[in-house]
Parts: sequence; structure tokens; C-alpha cells
Amino acid sequence: MTEPPRPPGAGDPGNYPPEPTSPSSPPSAEPPTAPLSGAPGPGGYPPAGGYPPPTGDQPSSGGYPPPGGYPPGGYPPAGGNPGGGYPTGGAYGGPGGGYANNEDKTWALVAHFGGAAGMIVSGGVLGWIGPLVALLARGNQSPTVRTHAVAALNFQLIWSIIGLVGWVLSCIVIGFIPVAAAVILGAVFGIIAGIKANEGQFYRYPLSASFIK
Repeated sequence: MTEPPRPPGAGDPGNYPPEPTSPSSPPSAEPPTAPLSGAPGPGGYPPAGGYPPPTGDQPSSGGYPPPGGYPPGGYPPAGGNPGGGYPTGGAYGGPGGGYANNEDKTWALVAHFGGAAGMIVSGGVLGWIGPLVALLARGNQSPTVRTHAVAALNFQLIWSIIGLVGWVLSCIVIGFIPVAAAVILGAVFGIIAGIKANEGQFYRYPLSASFIK
């Protein structure tokens, strides 16, 4: 009698039907998240793309101050001016190139240029008129104008005297030398002083005397 067929492995010793494999663990419900930007990656290394650039408010590496010092851009210059350095303006530090107002500047120029013009026009004897007018008109109201006018007046006085003596001695040839010297020096130095006064600076006349204080 024929024996019915057996299932595979049923009659072989040691052969057992394979056990069904257990299903694999279900996938995680949450997908893996990428590391936050700027946070260190695994093992402490920087994340992909590197760290974000500094914003400028972090302390510099090594503990040293940032370029330019503190505060950023450095300290204000001496004198408190943003342009750096010393106050602008002329010798007296006021607005308008060293003068308190335009009227003071005008009278200072009258003192110097007026003295030069007076020496040229009068032949070396009336250079003191321009400075005297400036002194009387504005000297009592403005110390700056008085300083310019007194300096010009003292210089033009001494050279006007020299010019006058030259005219007295003009009967001889040597008399024209003091006249020419008075005219030339009085005009040249008066113009130089006027240019300096226009820039707000005080000019100290050479070859002068302190008749008026």
C-alpha cells in the first residue's frame, strides 16, 4: 500500500519546519530631525554649513578688544571734536575764523589794510590813521579788535615817524631812503597782517614799538 506524501522535513530527524519570522519593529512615528542651525553636530563638530556669522556684539576671541578699541570706532579725539584734534577757528577760537562776529573781523581788517593803504597814499606818514579809526570805533566793544588795532597802530606809528623824518631830510639825497623804507615796510607788513587777520590769526609786527597799550 502506498504511503501518502509527507510534508517537507516531517520524517527527517533534526529537520523542523522553519519558524515564522517575527515582524520587524514598526518604524518610528517621528522622523529624525536635522540639528538646529548653529548647534553643534554629533561629537561636538560644527553643523553642516558652519556656524552663523557673528553679529558684532560678541566678545572677540582671546579676550582682546575689537579693532579700534572700546567703544567701536575708538574714543573721541582730544578736544571733543569729531574731526579730531584741536578746536577749529583762529587764534581766538570763536566762530567765523576766530572772531565773535563778522563786524569784529571787518574792523580788524580795517586796522591792518587801512594802515598799509595809508602808508602808500600819504607817502609814508599817515599809516596810523586806519588802525586808530578801528581802535576808536570798535576797540572798546571787542578785545579782539583792540588787539589787532593796537598792534597795527604801534607799527604804523613808528614807521610814519621815520617817514616824516625822511621828508624833512628830503633836501638831501639821503632823505629819500627813510621815506622809501617807511612806505615799503608799512605797506608790506600791513598787507601781511591783514591776510593773517582774515584767517583769524594774530600777526606780530616786526620792527615795532609799544607806544599804545
